[in-house]
Amino acid sequence: MALGEGNQSSVTTFILLGFSEYPHLQTPLFLVFLTVYTVTLVGNLGIIVVIRINPKLHTPMYFFLSHLSFLDICYSSVFTPKLLEILIMEDRTISFKGCMVQFFFVCAFVITEMFMLAVMAYDRFVAVCNPLLYTVAMSHTLCALLVAGTYAWGGICSLTLTYSLLELSYCGSNVINHFGCEYSAILSLSCSDPYFSQMTCLVISTFNEACSLLIILASYIFIVVTIVKMPSTGGLQKAFSTCASHLTAITIFHGIILLLYCVPNSKSSWLLVKVATVFFTVMIPMLNPLIYSLRNKDVKDTARKLIHTKLLSHSM
Repeated sequence: MALGEGNQSSVTTFILLGFSEYPHLQTPLFLVFLTVYTVTLVGNLGIIVVIRINPKLHTPMYFFLSHLSFLDICYSSVFTPKLLEILIMEDRTISFKGCMVQFFFVCAFVITEMFMLAVMAYDRFVAVCNPLLYTVAMSHTLCALLVAGTYAWGGICSLTLTYSLLELSYCGSNVINHFGCEYSAILSLSCSDPYFSQMTCLVISTFNEACSLLIILASYIFIVVTIVKMPSTGGLQKAFSTCASHLTAITIFHGIILLLYCVPNSKSSWLLVKVATVFFTVMIPMLNPLIYSLRNKDVKDTARKLIHTKLLSHSM
């Protein structure tokens, strides 16, 4: 049965192994991942709500942060429900089309988040280096265009990578040694020459990682130079506090991406790939709202007021 133009695939479903080699851990892992996913949804939705209801937070920085939270919800929701399902269900299958759709959306959201973090670094650069021109330089139109551009670029890259996988033939094993449709896991099942797909992935991945890190690095070099020149310690502390949360999020996000790039493509490294992917798709979306809310006074104050108002309304 042909599943893509130009290929001769006979595989219509894939079997996700997940963490089936550790049967005694299935229930504890399910409870841990369910808790993490719940915290992810509550935390990121909470940030979006807090930003919407507090007029003080209607600034470019929080506009980008609300989109970061939205992306965290999206790519966590593409992977985690299927992971929870295969941890407790006997049926570990996913259709070929379902697998490609999952890969497309995860890839699109991850690339979009990569550039959203770069856009946020540029925003911090403008805020610290040109504070008097900040509202003019970061206009509503520019912010909307930057956000639209990150989503569009994420979609284009993901579409290209998904197409490169669809052009391959899958006629041998249909067992994916992963809990989701991750690129290298799908590629390992191909029975045709993967050169075009591998080169496409290499070019897109290298370009995206290099560009996003270059924007972040350039922005923070200018920020550091500006901070060093600041005469007052108060201004220095304020500048540092506005950047600390973002730097923490960037370090975790790109650190795990680079770890995944550096893992050798061998059977012995599949467990490391799965664990790193869990951190990337399950843990990071939970950590981001914690990182931004714990270090941000405005977000914490608005959240407290919101909780206090709800508790009062329930007690009356």
